[in-house]
Amino acid sequence: MLDLEVIPERSLGCSQWKFIIGMSIYQVIRIIRSQYEIIKEVDFIYDEMKPLESDIIIKLPLDGICFIHEPDTQRLKIIEVYDLDRVKLTYSGSHFNSPTIKPTFEQVTKSFGHTRPGEYDTANRTCTLNFRGLSFVFSGNFKYEPSNKHGVASIQISDSDSISRIYIYDGSSLKDTRAPPIPLDCYLGNCFTDKVEVVTEDGLVQFLKFRLLAESSLKEVHVKEGIVKFGDTCQNVTTILGAPCRIFYKPEDKMRIHSPSPRKLSNSQWSDYFFNYFTLGIDILFDGRTHRVKKFILHTNYPGHYNFSTYYRCNFFIKVFNGNDASSTNTVNPFGPTFCYGYQNMIIEVMENNHIASVTLFSKESI
Repeated sequence: MLDLEVIPERSLGCSQWKFIIGMSIYQVIRIIRSQYEIIKEVDFIYDEMKPLESDIIIKLPLDGICFIHEPDTQRLKIIEVYDLDRVKLTYSGSHFNSPTIKPTFEQVTKSFGHTRPGEYDTANRTCTLNFRGLSFVFSGNFKYEPSNKHGVASIQISDSDSISRIYIYDGSSLKDTRAPPIPLDCYLGNCFTDKVEVVTEDGLVQFLKFRLLAESSLKEVHVKEGIVKFGDTCQNVTTILGAPCRIFYKPEDKMRIHSPSPRKLSNSQWSDYFFNYFTLGIDILFDGRTHRVKKFILHTNYPGHYNFSTYYRCNFFIKVFNGNDASSTNTVNPFGPTFCYGYQNMIIEVMENNHIASVTLFSKESI
């Protein structure tokens, strides 16, 4: 049984790891994977055909916990504890829920106090006690007397009426809550993309303009902007974006025979390589001979794609002109085929639900 600490408006976790409101779904999944010895079962719930219209939910059915993420930002919005018999919970160092401590109304008010009246739902016969960033839902046969008394005294709750659900979120209202920006505790020395603008000229991609977020030495979020172009060296790229998360060397390219380049059949001793920036949601391909940028790959990190949870979502903007280029299909994906549309010097990978999985940008010289 998990033994976790509740911090209102912030997190649920222990001394080794924490699920923090606002953290990326990438980080939530990494924590769950790292705890495979104690977290035995995970359900992943999303709308396959309309991935931007419903929240992305990660559910731990054996632990009674649910993580609700915004579909567009993919950041953690709400932590729900829906089965209190499956988890121990503490606040300020003391348990308020465990096999020997029932989470009754009396126990909750003793641990957390109460600053405002509860909200009574007549239809569902529930009472919700709200704190900032924290809500307790009680179910029972309690009585409601709004005309005679005020505040929590208007609701008669017995000791047998215990919590059915707990919600942790940002702000003062569960109904109106949104996922906050990525918390500083989740940066861990990494940069994140606030926005990537793909700048074109005459319909062709020229360079990428980055707006990055990083943690400053003053423990504040620092905004940095920079431009990376085709033909930039490794040194130019690392100066703007920092060191990559990983470097991946390409195996022999079997499609080189189709290239119009006169060196397509030469036995090259140089292997092209990628700078993988997982937290930025991008890959950058360098020429193995010149060590200059050949391609950019931008990832949207949609659920259902075979690269899901490998990258953070890249928030990019591309101004596209009307055109009609050829297309092809990619049938490697175990979740179903994706379609790759060639347009100008871009390859747009589209999933079966018509949402973009990735965009590859390349210079004409790199073909």
